[in-house]
Amino acid sequence: MAGTALVLGGGGVTGIGWEIGMLAGFAAAGIGLGGADAVIGTSAGSVVGAQITTGQFTPEELYERQLVPPAGESAVRMGPTAMARFAVIALRSRDAVDFGARMGRLARSARTAPGPGPRVAVAERLASHDWPTGRRLMITAVDAETGERTAFDDSSGVELLDAVAASCAVPGIWPPVRIGDRWWIDGGVHSSSNADLAAGYDRVVVLAPMAAGGGPLATPRSQGARLARSGARVCVFTPDRAARAAFGRNVLDPAKRADAARAGRRQAVAHLVEAARAWSQ
Repeated sequence: MAGTALVLGGGGVTGIGWEIGMLAGFAAAGIGLGGADAVIGTSAGSVVGAQITTGQFTPEELYERQLVPPAGESAVRMGPTAMARFAVIALRSRDAVDFGARMGRLARSARTAPGPGPRVAVAERLASHDWPTGRRLMITAVDAETGERTAFDDSSGVELLDAVAASCAVPGIWPPVRIGDRWWIDGGVHSSSNADLAAGYDRVVVLAPMAAGGGPLATPRSQGARLARSGARVCVFTPDRAARAAFGRNVLDPAKRADAARAGRRQAVAHLVEAARAWSQ
């Protein structure tokens, strides 16, 4: 399968900002990653993927939206304690599916943040709730009972809004999202990027706000390396030191969104040659 694939990993509100900053920086230099034949979105990346493929805003317009002060948005706490808890569960899991099942049990039993949940938050972020036409958009989520990953697309019979909400349902932070007779949690539970889903495409760029793996979870770079061994041209970009500082200690804090977007745009400038080499025919 020839063509281009853009992989957008998970990473909270700051991850959304950073990815959009990177995309806007590349687009300003004539590297249109948003025009990929396939876009694979996980958690934060599912939001960005839906935004860039439905054609409502240009990368520059999306970037400008990230700079608007967050009026009425409150920070949901996801700090080092929560991340450490996830890491312990990962180390006790046999593989990514076992980890998904364990995280599903956590999600179903946890007392989550008050409010309407991820579906309403996602609805406010997406200008269009329709799957893109003429483009392949894949949105990852994990079955909260079995731990199995799926990738929803326009042939799945699932509304785009539900697919993105499921992909953003961080266990312990948001409740699982019901689709049909199943409950779904964050696609990042299986992998922070799910870059393996880009297998078969010959040019792949991965934007991964969360570079780490842990236990049975593959890192974005290891997944990218496997794609490269299969013959694809692959670039994996993760936040540099300045971007990580801009994220702060809570990736779900909307007050850090603008700083993350600016950091992403600055970082893109440093990677123009790499991105152009990977993306060119």
